[in-house]
Formats: sequence, structure tokens, C-alpha cells
Amino acid sequence: MIGRLRGTVAEVDGEQMILDVGGVGYAVLVPERLLATLRGDVTLWIYTAVREDAITLYGFGSPAEKKVFEQLISVSQVGPRIGLSALSALSVDALAQAVNGGDVRTLSTISGIGKKTAERLILELKGKLTGGASTVIHSPDDPLPLALGRLGYKPSEIDSTMQTLKERGMGAAPLQARLAEALRIFAGGGA
Repeated sequence: MIGRLRGTVAEVDGEQMILDVGGVGYAVLVPERLLATLRGDVTLWIYTAVREDAITLYGFGSPAEKKVFEQLISVSQVGPRIGLSALSALSVDALAQAVNGGDVRTLSTISGIGKKTAERLILELKGKLTGGASTVIHSPDDPLPLALGRLGYKPSEIDSTMQTLKERGMGAAPLQARLAEALRIFAGGGA
């Protein structure tokens, strides 16, 4: 079973990417939120789904994100496609907040999750899903992580920098100010 892959993004098509690892191209399904940040050399934590007719790889930016995916698909009638859809729509923190807060409305906005499935997720996972420093710590609507991802920074580097900005009281600062400070942090001048 494949647990982790490190390679170069060769191709992106929808939510699937081809990761070139030593000349072998692995087709990996990745949450859209993460896919937008992946460029160049990346490391993905892999969940391998084996069925009679297919072996499918699902990739995640951190072990915590992979764990949440595994918790989601452990719920009755929630398969890998719905788990991937959930992590495409919401960050790990937002998903944990919705489940732990019993927010059926937010969960029902995820493609493939209706009211009954949302209620089942809450019933089975309430108190089990947690966010944290190893997960995405920014708003899904914030353009800064996407911009940093397109500049070639890794999700773990982006998350760390976003946390530093928040700790410095710049969490709600204008985008240009946060981008300038983030670049100073990456350059080693703002740490």
C-alpha cells in the first residue's frame, strides 16, 4: 500500500493530477482546495482505495487531512468521492467546526451530502474531528494561500506563515499588507 509520494506535478486535470515520481506518473485525486496550491515538487500523504475493478490514490497535504478523510469515509454511506468533496469544499478546521457544532446546513452544501448524510456525519463524528496546527488554518475564502501556492510555496509552509500572520495580529489586514509580510517571512526577514 502506498502511504506517501514525493514528486513533481506533471499534469492537472479537474481534481486529478499526475505526480511524476522517478519517471512513473501516478494518477492521484486531490481535494480542489489543495490542488490549487500544488506546483513543482510536492509531498502527498496517500490513501489507497482498492476495489475489484480499480486501485485509486487519494492525496492530501498533511497526515491530519488524510486522517480526517479516513474518518469521513468510515461513516456509513460516505465513500471516498464524498470525502474528497467535503475536503474540497471546506478546510479541515471548518469541517470539524461544522460537525462538532451540529451545523447540518453547512454540511448539506457539500456536493453529495444531503440533510440525512449531514446528520449521520454529526452523529458519528461529533467530538472526533479536530483541526489544529497541522491543518489548514485560514478561511477558505482567503485569496492569500492560493496566491502563495501559485508562487510555489508548499501547503505546510503556507499554513505556518498564515499562523505567524495571525499571531502578529495581521489576520484581518488588507491582502497586500499580508502578502508583503508573508514574503518577508519566507525570505527569513520577518521571522
